[in-house]
Amino acid sequence: MGGGDGVPAWRAWAPGTRVVVRRVRPEAAPGEPRLTDVLGDVLTSDAAGLRIRTRHGDVDVPAADVVLAKTVPPPPARRAPRAAGGDGPSGQSPPWAGG
Repeated sequence: MGGGDGVPAWRAWAPGTRVVVRRVRPEAAPGEPRLTDVLGDVLTSDAAGLRIRTRHGDVDVPAADVVLAKTVPPPPARRAPRAAGGDGPSGQSPPWAGG
């Protein structure tokens, strides 16, 4: 995870790099997970930690909370929307739908 000089590799990540960061949650209540993953694009990376843009908003991860971190490939392409008019493969309603 780190370079030979003791600096974590994530410190060199450029903005826009897609990553997953496993972090410890010191504030986790009993029964809640103590570790959680943050998946998204790096906004900033410095000695204080990372700011990552996720689907749900920006998440700040303090450097002390980073357990593991790695780059990941881009998300898969979105599927095309289904054709209107039915649930069957040809757009027709299935026989049990009464149509």
